Amino acid sequence: MDPLANLNEMAIFARVVEAKSFSGAARQLGLGKSAVSKQISRLEQALGVRLLHRSTRTLSLTDEGRAVYEHCASMVAAAEAAEVAASNLNAAPRGTLRISAPVSFGTRHVAPAIRSFLARYPEMRVELVLLDRFVDLAEEGFDLVIRLADRLPDGLIARRLLDIDFVICASPAYLAQRGTPRQPADLAGHNCLLYGHGGFGKQWRLRALGGKTAAESSREVQVAVDGNFQVNSSDALHDALLADMGLGLIPRLSVEDDLARGTLRVVLPGWQVIAPFAAASAVFAPSRAPSPKLRAFVDHLLEHFKPAAPDGIAPPPAALAYTRPKWMGW
Repeated sequence: MDPLANLNEMAIFARVVEAKSFSGAARQLGLGKSAVSKQISRLEQALGVRLLHRSTRTLSLTDEGRAVYEHCASMVAAAEAAEVAASNLNAAPRGTLRISAPVSFGTRHVAPAIRSFLARYPEMRVELVLLDRFVDLAEEGFDLVIRLADRLPDGLIARRLLDIDFVICASPAYLAQRGTPRQPADLAGHNCLLYGHGGFGKQWRLRALGGKTAAESSREVQVAVDGNFQVNSSDALHDALLADMGLGLIPRLSVEDDLARGTLRVVLPGWQVIAPFAAASAVFAPSRAPSPKLRAFVDHLLEHFKPAAPDGIAPPPAALAYTRPKWMGW
């Protein structure tokens, strides 16, 4: 038997069960009562089972009919979801999106993306909530959260926006006073400002870059550091570096302008910070029929962030990579 031959009859059967009568289903479908009855009889004949107990006043499912109905109802629901998904692809995004992001990254990088998104889609509204803590997507009512992490929770969809590399830097005035480290071991003699949010602690791991041999290029060291200031905000750490308080390990994104102007300088440029290696990702709940507004915003983020490894920075270690699930063909 061709499984596609009876799809229409199966959909009508599901409607009859839900309407609890032939006449009710006929009114909903715009068909005659006799036409609906004939379709059910044709389905019963094709399947070789009786689906309904018929009487002058009531209809009731047989055991076989109950089992068949569950599959028919799922089929109809899937078809309706497919229609919604197809219409969503062509629908203009409108409505409100509630988004959460870390304070510094959200201020510097997500907010500009939202500005251009709203200019592109004038019928949209966005509520951006900046929080330096873990955000529960469902419990707190967010459509999307920006996570800075190398691993993400199961059961959610993640679109990787860009990798975040870290650099060690300091102000010219601090380096003039305390000297410039030439080797990782020299860090032990400096006031190292600690970035609590990054999870580095007082152990900084570095990998040599540009060695003459493969062994030299892959050489790793771990240095114990200490300092008189620790903070979980890259903005506050950035201000401390500009105030000549010490040298610090900080996301490159936070100091790009200062490095270009020369108000901060990279320390140990021949070494790469290797742990932890964070990624910025847009995280949201899976959906059979994603809304046009969420799809449009994630696509806009991917256009806004054009990931490219900075010169001299190797890609993240394979052990820290994560699989990016596909969602509606993305």
